[in-house]
Parts: sequence; C-alpha cells; structure tokens
Amino acid sequence: MKKHLVIVESPSKSKTIEKYLGKEYRVVSSKGHVCDLATSGKEGLGIDVDHDFEPKYKISKEKKEIVKELKEYASKAQDIYLASDPDREGEAIAWHLARVLDLNTEDNNRIVFHEITKPAILEAMKEPRKIDMDLVKSQETRRMLDRIIGFKLSKLLQNKIQSKSAGRVQSVALKLIVDRENEIKAFKQEEYWTIHAQCKKQNKAFEADLVKVEGKKPKIKNEEEAKALLERCNGEYIVSSISKKQKKKQPKLPFTTSTMQQEASTKLGFGAKKTMSVAQKMYEGIDLGGNMEGLITYMRSDSTRLSDIFVSDAKEFITNTYGKEYVGHVHQKNGKNTQDAHEAIRPTNINRTPESIKDHLTNDQYRLYSLIYARTLASLMKDAVYDVTSVKITNNDLEFSASGQTMTFDGYYKVYSKYEKQSDALLPKMEENEVLKNVTPTSKQHFTEPPARYTEARLIKDLEEKSIGRPSTYATIIDTLQKRGYASLEKTSETSKTKVFIPSEQGILTNEKLQQYFSSVINVEYTADMEKTLDEIAEGNEDSVSYMHKFYDKFAPLVEDAYEKMPKKELERVGRTCPECGGELVYRNGRFGKFISCINFPTCRYTENDEEELPEEAKEEKICPNCGAKMVIKRGRYGQFWACSNYPECKTIESLKKKAKPEPTGEICPECGHELVRRKSRFGTTFIGCSNYPKCHYIKKEPKKTEEDKSWNKLRL
Repeated sequence: MKKHLVIVESPSKSKTIEKYLGKEYRVVSSKGHVCDLATSGKEGLGIDVDHDFEPKYKISKEKKEIVKELKEYASKAQDIYLASDPDREGEAIAWHLARVLDLNTEDNNRIVFHEITKPAILEAMKEPRKIDMDLVKSQETRRMLDRIIGFKLSKLLQNKIQSKSAGRVQSVALKLIVDRENEIKAFKQEEYWTIHAQCKKQNKAFEADLVKVEGKKPKIKNEEEAKALLERCNGEYIVSSISKKQKKKQPKLPFTTSTMQQEASTKLGFGAKKTMSVAQKMYEGIDLGGNMEGLITYMRSDSTRLSDIFVSDAKEFITNTYGKEYVGHVHQKNGKNTQDAHEAIRPTNINRTPESIKDHLTNDQYRLYSLIYARTLASLMKDAVYDVTSVKITNNDLEFSASGQTMTFDGYYKVYSKYEKQSDALLPKMEENEVLKNVTPTSKQHFTEPPARYTEARLIKDLEEKSIGRPSTYATIIDTLQKRGYASLEKTSETSKTKVFIPSEQGILTNEKLQQYFSSVINVEYTADMEKTLDEIAEGNEDSVSYMHKFYDKFAPLVEDAYEKMPKKELERVGRTCPECGGELVYRNGRFGKFISCINFPTCRYTENDEEELPEEAKEEKICPNCGAKMVIKRGRYGQFWACSNYPECKTIESLKKKAKPEPTGEICPECGHELVRRKSRFGTTFIGCSNYPKCHYIKKEPKKTEEDKSWNKLRL
C-alpha cells in the first residue's frame, strides 16, 4: 500500500515525479481545476453580490470521476501533499483540492517546485507549507471580476449588437488593436528628403549623411529644397574630426513568459499559444531514452532571476567550453509588479545541450529549447566589444557624418549570434583635415509611414509594458480575439512571413460600443490598476471584499445605463420569409460562421445555411442513402458537411467535397500485381499508389527533380 499521496495538475508530470519519490509514494493528477464558479443564482454569476460577493463553487461535470478517484486514493493514504503549479492558479487548485478532500488548510501539505528534476522534487518534499490564502484570495477575486465583467458585458453585446463576448483583459487588447487601426486611417503621409555623400577611398565605398546645415539639423521637405542643398555641395570634402571609442553591448536578460513569447514569435514564427504548449511539454517532462526529464523551469514567470546553483554551474560550463574570458556576471531586472517566486525560464541542466538531446525532441521542441538554452547561457557571458569610429566631414557650411564599427570580442555573441544580427561596417583609414577626392552628393526621397499594425510579439510587449493582464494569459487573449471574429492575423504582403492584427467590422463595432458606455472601465489605466490591486491582495495588503464592492458599485450602473440607451443593431434581411412561421429570414453570425435563421428566434428555431458561403456541389438537393430523407448542410469545427435531416433517428453524415477519383496509370504494382493509380493526398499533393489499398500499401517513389527539370518546368510555364 502506498503511504503518501501527491496530487499534481498534469498527468504527464505524475509518472516522472512518482519515479523520483520512490515506491511509497503515489502521484496522481487533478488534470487542472476540479472546481469553478457555478452558473446558478442571480444572473448565472455563481456569486452572491448581495452578501459580500460570496462565491458558489461546484465540481465541474467532467471532473466528477476524477474527484471520486482522488477521494478513494486519499482515504487510503497516510498523508497527502498538494503539488499543483507554483502560481496563483496552482494555489487556488490546491485550496479547492483541500476543500473537496476534507483536508485541513492549516496543515503543511502544500509543496512547490519550479522544475521537474529529482533534486528539485526531493528538496520541495522537505519543505511543505500551508496553502497561501492571500494568493487564493487574489485568484478568487480575479476569477469573480472576470465572471462579472465577462457575463454581463457578453450578454449585453449579444443582445444589442450580436457580438459573441467581452472580457476584462480581452476587450482592452481589442481596444489597442482598433486604436492602432484608427491611427493608421487618420495618418497623413508627408514627404521628406535626405542628402548623402557617396564616398570612396582605397577601393572602399561608404556613405556619409548630412546632419547639419549652418550648425542646425536640416529639415528637407521637397525636391526643390533637396536640389538647392545639392547645389551648395561645391567645395572640398574635408575630414574635420575623427573619434574612436570602445563600445560594449550587454546580453539580454533570461526569458520571462512575455519575452519568450515575443522572441519565439519573431525568431521562430511561433504563435503565443504554440510557444506555451511546446514549453509546457518540456517543463512537464520529455522521454530522454527511458528517463523522463523536465528540460526547462516553470514556463509562467515574469522574473529574470536565476538560482545561485544554476549560475555557478553555468559559469563552470562557460569556462570549460569557451574559456574563462567569456564568463560574465548575473544580469537581473525585475519590474515593480514582478512575481519573484519563480526563476526566469531556463534549462534545468546547462550541460544538457540542444544537440545532445536533439534525437529525443520534435522539431518545434528542439527549436524552442535551443532558443531558451542560448538566451540563458548568453545572459551569463561577457559583453560583446566593438571599436567604433565616427567621422565628421565638412563641405562649406554643410556637415556630414559617417560611422563604422568592428567587433573586437564576440562575448555572448559566441552563443547568441544565430538570434541577434550584428554587422561590421568598417570605414577606410582617414586622417584629420584630409581632403576626400572621390565624393558624389546624392539625395533620396522618403515619405513618413503610419504606425505599424500589431504583430503578436508587438501586442504582447505592449500588454506587458502597460501592465494589462498577466503574461501567462496573453496566449489565451490572442486566441480569443481571433475565435470571436474580432481580429485576424494576416500577412503584411504575399511574400512576407510577418502577420499583423487587423480588426474586423464586428471588432470595431464592439470596441466602439464598449468605449461609448464603458470607457471608464475598459481602458488601459483602469485595467492596470486592477492588476496592481490583485497583486496587493496576493501580498495581504488589500481586502478583496471591499475591493469587489468598490468595483461593482461603479460597474453595475454602467451596465444598466447601456441596456437602456444602447440601440439594437438591425439584423440584415435575407429578403425571404420563414417557411415554418412566415417571419422574415435574417443573417446571423454563429460559432461556425454566418447562417440564416428566423427573426422570431427563439420562438421559431428555423435555420438554414448561407448559400453564398456554400460550394457549388452543396447547392444541389441530396437524398440520404440510408433513410431517404433530405440531406442538409451543417457546419462543425472542421468545416461544412452533409448530414441527414432525420437526425437523431438517422445519423448519416458525408463529406461535402467529392473525392477525386483515382486515375489509372497503366502500370502494375510490383508487390501484389494490381493496377497502380494516381491519387490526391489530404495535403493536396498527388502520388502513385496501389489500387488494392488498404490491403496493399505500396507507394511508388518519385525521382527527385533535378535543377535542370525545375528550370525546364519554369520555361514551360
């Protein structure tokens, strides 16, 4: 019989940790939260707003079996340890587990670890503590705020303008995107020009920029002004001063959640959601040839701190691998709202290089691990050192400037050059008062550009800098904005890999109405102050109940006012009547796209698909092959499909798109003697395989195209 029970959040952690702890421990998973706010009571909030905002919790339907199992394990255990994640959500999960398992919250039964390695787990087991009720209160307050704002605003917007949802942080993120779009639309392009001296000496060309005219910075508005300045470039170009200095460039700090998401977006092309998913798997454990090992520390952190033990190990690794001259010092910079309970996101073992475990990782895991590894190692290495030369060149009363640099010591670039560009732009050797002979003055036309739309990385950076939400929630926020149809990520051009957020009409309308009626709540400052208050509750410096009263007394009247004054958006008419009740048919936006329904919904529940969105083959009548009833088009999470109208009696479904028939090739399968046919794969490519599939899996290998073949194909096109 197992004497000790340890409950973690994730199933993938449990086996690894159980192996570390030994035979007398059983490690099981709660699979995240087991409880959440109920949807009963006044307005379905699950919160008694009339009695000091008392929350009502219930065990989630899908977690009832898990709770039953946990109770069974708990009844047989000598002692129970709650080892959910080391953050507010994890603390709340531990508290809910203590409640449903009838554990004493005054007992030292909470254990916390920041990496899944044997030393970290064993150390954590030596120091169990009480559940931190201040952290729990902070999470509970955040959850209640999200529930009240989300439920009330979502219901209002659904009723008035058919928007799907609103949220405490989501709506502020949408405001940033829409505000940026409005700035771009209001932007007025202005022309300006620059003057340059194209110089050549010792067969080395360089460019000097005009920086002063009669001692002042030039402002050249048009071509005429540029030409006038060019005409003044008729004297000698004299090297008036040369300055040389050494410049150092520090490595960047180790990763926080936010900076990891930003860097993974710009350097790897990963979305925030993908980054967090890949990081979580590496935190929970990867099979390294029979041994499950957590590769990185906890991936939800806004601290740049590194443990003393890790720093010592890393410095030894740098000394042995690159030399003592590459060993730097610890850089740390934590903001005022930083939760310093965690370390920065780092490898759990600096000796576990990306190349040494590459065979055990997926491509995405290898790329992200390599980035985290390089960033952490670089942060503990010496600065890169440059020799910088600045030259001033005068021509009459015009002053030009040029600079060049050369790296004299690569420092942290030794490991981070793959992710950070640097260039050596050298100037030829010159002397003061030297007259440059080979110089051509030129002018360039430019136009001012509007502010750039938000990329994922830029939006995450702005949210963090403005203290909106927590970095651990950014991936969910970004995902929600797209799922709700408020904004889409689109390429800046056909050839570009960069994607930017563009708000939809519905997103713009949603933001407009929220700002019209809730601008005092849905704004950057109020949301940042709310986040600060949640931190103060977590530290025990703010009372959660009094804050909820303060918030609700401000918010509730705004909702009442909006219900009274916000006009309803007119539904677009189809121009036909409902065949069931005679009411008008209208267009609505559903969870899977646009559809047609009766204006009298919910009294009349007639719906049909929007024909404009249907492919041609779906506009023909189709009969169910099993029962003879009419087939209708339905839309699921993976797109549209045929379904029998006699559902649920008949559950026949068929793919909407007709599969292309295999084309005979005239060749015979060398393995079974059947004919070979050309088929189309699910990826849209063609291949030649056996017609006797699935009994025969033979696929003909196509010879790789040579460069000559590719060139010939281009000519034919």
